[in-house]
Amino acid sequence: MRKMIVAGNWKMNMNLEEGLSFAKSVNQYFNDKPAAKAEVILCTPFIHLDGVGQILKNSKVALGAQNCASEPSGAYTGEISAGMIKSTGAKYVIIGHSERRTYYHEDDALLNKKTTLAISSGLKVIFCCGEVKEERESARHFDVVKRQLIDGLFPLSATEIENIVIAYEPVWAIGTGLTASPEQAQEMHHYIRGLVQEKYGKQCAEEMTILYGGSCKPSNASEIFSKPDVDGGLIGGASLKKEDFAAIVEAI
Repeated sequence: MRKMIVAGNWKMNMNLEEGLSFAKSVNQYFNDKPAAKAEVILCTPFIHLDGVGQILKNSKVALGAQNCASEPSGAYTGEISAGMIKSTGAKYVIIGHSERRTYYHEDDALLNKKTTLAISSGLKVIFCCGEVKEERESARHFDVVKRQLIDGLFPLSATEIENIVIAYEPVWAIGTGLTASPEQAQEMHHYIRGLVQEKYGKQCAEEMTILYGGSCKPSNASEIFSKPDVDGGLIGGASLKKEDFAAIVEAI
């Protein structure tokens, strides 16, 4: 059975006090509930990692970061290494989010380097891929995602790929209010699973968790998650409200 996951990506929101308070409330909520069918992850800004890590010790909720450096250590002022992230108790790191690709010009080669370092540091990687509006409208969305995976992810060995969760994020649906239809999400997730099968075999493809990330909210989560190749979500804005985030988790 594939692991179902709902990961909340706080992005650059909440100061330290706000973040710790929010993490406590989310942790309390899920620890008071029967075990969820999905693994729940909070991906926080760097300043929150240690404090939230303490809150989530022995919790049903896992901790993740939103990015990591492309080098293991050294004279890289302002960077945070995968090893540092791991030392906070984090289990996951997001790599290749569309905002990193767009605003910070992170290319596939750099993302592959980060991914390899993260895995070697003991982290699991939520690796993002997806097309922008113009690429979707010109029917290049499959080609774009294929390139991102072949260049950014598929240099990994069969052993390394076991530490990967893929997140498909139609960039045109992030923070725009637009959402890929459940059929569009399923179509791309099925395509991605096929690419994984071509590279790593049927068993790897069947076990690969593929998340949807693009304006997923309580009102559409159940329908999106009902599709056979959608294994949960990478949630942005809705992860900043406990009730909305909980409802999305419970949609699984």
